[in-house]
Amino acid sequence: MKARIPHATQRGFSLVVALIFLAILSILAVAVFHSVNNELRIVANAQSRQESLYAAQLTIEETIGATDFFKNPDGVANKSFEVDMNGDGVADYVAKVVPRPTCYRAKNIQASELPAAPRGGTAADPYAPCRAEQKQGSTFVESEAAVASASPESCANSDWDIGAQVTDAASQTRVAVHQGVSVVIFGNEVANYCGTE
Repeated sequence: MKARIPHATQRGFSLVVALIFLAILSILAVAVFHSVNNELRIVANAQSRQESLYAAQLTIEETIGATDFFKNPDGVANKSFEVDMNGDGVADYVAKVVPRPTCYRAKNIQASELPAAPRGGTAADPYAPCRAEQKQGSTFVESEAAVASASPESCANSDWDIGAQVTDAASQTRVAVHQGVSVVIFGNEVANYCGTE
């Protein structure tokens, strides 16, 4: 003959089992919440880092496009650029040109190394200050003095390092980007900012 468990004991046991399952489910829900929250932070930080990289790269491109960096590197250093990522009119990132643009190499351009000048005068000639002035003769072109008071010996191909830094106040993401660029420099720009080879 089987012993019967009283109904009151059965109800108490069911309650304990239900409470244990409720506790387990609560722990799982909290763990899932923390996991999702951490993953959202990771994604937000990755997005912030990518946007910071973009802001720094945009700052470098703006600096290179302005061409002031090799005429006045000290004036460009620490210049700030505000970048609005979401188009709401408020700057999301502030990037700075840090450190000062640096010329790390310059090689004098010899007259024989100059590319041919553009014909017809429609295209700009970046090497114009390096070329000797030309005068038209009856059947030939003669070479005279250099143009723009820069001697051909003072023209150089120069290599520059330009850097930008961005710090995102919200996520404390800090990004530094460096890019090299080559430009032709003339006259006292060679002597003032670059050592020549």
